[in-house]
Amino acid sequence: MRLYLINPRNPIVSIGNIRNNRWNHYRIWKPLGLLAIASATPPEWDVKIIDENISDPDYDSMPRPDLVGVTAFTAQACRAYEIAAIFRSRSVPVIMGGIHATMCQQEALGSVDSVVTGEAELIWPKVLADFQNAYLKQVYAGEHVDMKHIPMTKHDLLPYGYFFGSIQTTRGCPLNCSFCSVAAFNGSRYRARPIEDVVQEFKTIREKYVLIVDDNLIGANEKHIIRAKELFRAMIAAGVNKKWIAQATINIADDEELLTLAYKAGCRGVFVGFESPTTEGLAEIGKKFNLAKNRNMKESVRKIKQHGMLVVGSFIIGLDIDRPGIGKSIAQAAISYGIDLLNTMILTPLPGTNLWKKMESESRIAANSFPDDWKYYTLTFPVAHYKQLCRDGVIKEIEHCDKIFYSVRKIVSRLCGNFLQKRSPLVAMMANLSYKRNIRLAQKTYRHFCLSPQNTRLQYQNSNSGNL
Repeated sequence: MRLYLINPRNPIVSIGNIRNNRWNHYRIWKPLGLLAIASATPPEWDVKIIDENISDPDYDSMPRPDLVGVTAFTAQACRAYEIAAIFRSRSVPVIMGGIHATMCQQEALGSVDSVVTGEAELIWPKVLADFQNAYLKQVYAGEHVDMKHIPMTKHDLLPYGYFFGSIQTTRGCPLNCSFCSVAAFNGSRYRARPIEDVVQEFKTIREKYVLIVDDNLIGANEKHIIRAKELFRAMIAAGVNKKWIAQATINIADDEELLTLAYKAGCRGVFVGFESPTTEGLAEIGKKFNLAKNRNMKESVRKIKQHGMLVVGSFIIGLDIDRPGIGKSIAQAAISYGIDLLNTMILTPLPGTNLWKKMESESRIAANSFPDDWKYYTLTFPVAHYKQLCRDGVIKEIEHCDKIFYSVRKIVSRLCGNFLQKRSPLVAMMANLSYKRNIRLAQKTYRHFCLSPQNTRLQYQNSNSGNL
């Protein structure tokens, strides 16, 4: 039996596509969810994983599969439905999973034969058995998996061509920020894989650099941090010898031993969600860790960098308290904190989040011609009605922010600091150049977005709804 597992083109990851921006090669990671599903597939199946972010597959020339599985974040949904139509026209059943199908189940069922919701590893063999017995159900409900039952990921199923390998060591997040769908999909309970399993899998990854995809590697309390230290010690003892980047809350800076162990275990970069430069903005989205203890962000960033790690900072434009000038404020805050890379996003109500529920109840979801408008839910388009910024105003703010932070002078200054402090200067250079190039590509994309007939209408509605 032949099974294709497909990761659709993802504009979040490849805004201009690798072929348009070669630096994006360093910003694309493996579809780890599909690798996990492949590992849970019985051996009688011939599995092929196809990642459209790496290449443009010619489905017509490929052998006909018996079954297709497709995953999708919300921004990938339109392309996922296109892929489903291609194979269903050839009488090949298509199963869809991932966070979008979970949150928009009925919509997905209009385009595919079956939907698997939630975490799919344990239920996947049942799905395949039902298919083989001609009894495929429309919906299969995955449950939160006990992490000791997560199968070892088959990293060799994908071709070479990725700069980053990827691995997951925990699931779930107790923070429940309003814009984030992690708690809705993976739950708010922090679940960790057995350390020996993580170390063993790390050794099977062929790439030198690895992205740990956990939403918060170090967790939210002392017990979680103790576990993170144990993991780092085990990686050091086993000689994993990988350099890796992870997401963490800013409280990683509070523990000297944690930082020391993380660096020795291979950590060379930390992605931190700063989200807003104001306490009012942090309170609005529920980012409680950033509000605690009257934190000095500049000092926290300095401590992380002092241990040889790059700091990537994420901020959001479009909060209810954001006024004209927020882009400049974010850029100045990021420069003041001393972060190495700035990732600025536009507030986006994703299905399943508290933000979605709030904006939907207030009739503030502007790009709402679904499923076609899902392609704009990349975190880089103004898809909602913002209280104090119009559509074009939001775009101007993010462009102004990027222009300040990624000016040639600022990039050179940061790279000189990385070189002198020996903090991954090559990675820092590649990332800065990638962001710089994508700013120009984004400007073209914004012009197309603003000139489309529907979005011109949305701007007119915004202008008449009291927005500035």
